[in-house]
Amino acid sequence: MQNIRLTIQYDGTRYLGWSRPEKDGRHKSISYKIEEILKKQTGEDIILYGGAKTDPGVHALAQTANFRTASSLSPCHFRSVLNEYLPKDIAVLNAETAPERFRADLNAVRRTYQYRIYTAPVYDVFAAGYQTHIFPEPDINAMKQAAAFLPGKRDFSVFSPVRKKKGTVKELFDISVRRTGNLVILYITADDFLFQMPAVIAGTLLEAGLGVRSPESVRDIFTGTEKAGAPLDAQGLLLQNIQY
Repeated sequence: MQNIRLTIQYDGTRYLGWSRPEKDGRHKSISYKIEEILKKQTGEDIILYGGAKTDPGVHALAQTANFRTASSLSPCHFRSVLNEYLPKDIAVLNAETAPERFRADLNAVRRTYQYRIYTAPVYDVFAAGYQTHIFPEPDINAMKQAAAFLPGKRDFSVFSPVRKKKGTVKELFDISVRRTGNLVILYITADDFLFQMPAVIAGTLLEAGLGVRSPESVRDIFTGTEKAGAPLDAQGLLLQNIQY
């Protein structure tokens, strides 16, 4: 059996996320599009393991995935075939042989997302699908102060609309807010993320930047005395990379 590791880039606008249950529209997910081509090439029921379960509408600069196959086709061949038949909003950047025990979902140790906010008076037509337009510009220092209360290992269910009892403790390693010209980018790195967690964090920090809440109120979200902000639009959220 070969274990093939893929690095994938995609525009998530048209899709219901990386993966989806059959009853919820699995055929509209990124992983489904890739699996169907691999099945036709190998004649096997391929299971594609993704390093991050990006939410509906979220993009990826570098998603990591792997699949196992008895086929003797080379990784280079798989990359070529996938790029030939996949929709133009999904691209396989690299394909290589991975160790037998490698699993993109289980072996990931850090996942980094970025959220892009464009602050010019008029939005950029050619980049509007990959950023949120906010004018006037939020207070970057207030956003940084609010972000300082988030790193650590704790229950992040308060930053997700999904209410489940297990698996909600995550470790957020780093979060930063940077401005380059008219673009404000929020970077978030954690061991894993809950549903909409990056978008909710971004929305909460933006509220601090717009003066809707104090930076200190972010600390009180974990105690239940404050509520997190609404999630920002998925179009501005991109999976940057996954570390192993």
